[in-house]
Amino acid sequence: MERWLALELASTIRHDGQGGVVDDLATIEGTSRWIHAQAELLAGDISPDDLTADEPLRLGIIELRRAVRALFARTVSPAPPSPADAHRLMPADQAIAHLNAAAARELVAPQLNWPTDGTPTARLLSVENNAQVRLVAALARAAIDFLSGPQRTHLRSCTAPRCVRYFVKSHGRQEWCKPSCGNRARAARHYKRHHHESASDSLS
Repeated sequence: MERWLALELASTIRHDGQGGVVDDLATIEGTSRWIHAQAELLAGDISPDDLTADEPLRLGIIELRRAVRALFARTVSPAPPSPADAHRLMPADQAIAHLNAAAARELVAPQLNWPTDGTPTARLLSVENNAQVRLVAALARAAIDFLSGPQRTHLRSCTAPRCVRYFVKSHGRQEWCKPSCGNRARAARHYKRHHHESASDSLS
């Protein structure tokens, strides 16, 4: 299944499996673990081994996540956004400005590589020495690429009970982010229908 860095960032707020919500970026250690887990998606931009997570970096990534989740909520509208932060979303214009400013903090230039016996490839050459700035800028660029790309039209907010994830719809009838959410949603619908029918019978 294809992974997108922007979606991975948004998904650091997730259902904990117990009825609550967990934040993978709640601590410096958790933030460091998440960054290292994204090594493959960050390849070409920065190696997680090049930086040390600290509190300013954690807060910077969280603020970027706020912007991304606000724009994800705008994307899925008029469907409801994730319930995790629906009541405190950053205004869309502020989220766009924040995303653009974060991406602009790193000055990069595209570089063409074309070996004689291969196909041409492009990479971004950075003049920024600060690894933390490069990381946040790479996350912002990934979000801009996602929101301006074709996958944006397939973004959905999972409607299963207690789920707070956004996901990219991979087939026409997909309603939930994963099968376990589908099972939970169907069970909730069955219970609601059965409970409604039982209540109607008791009134008749």
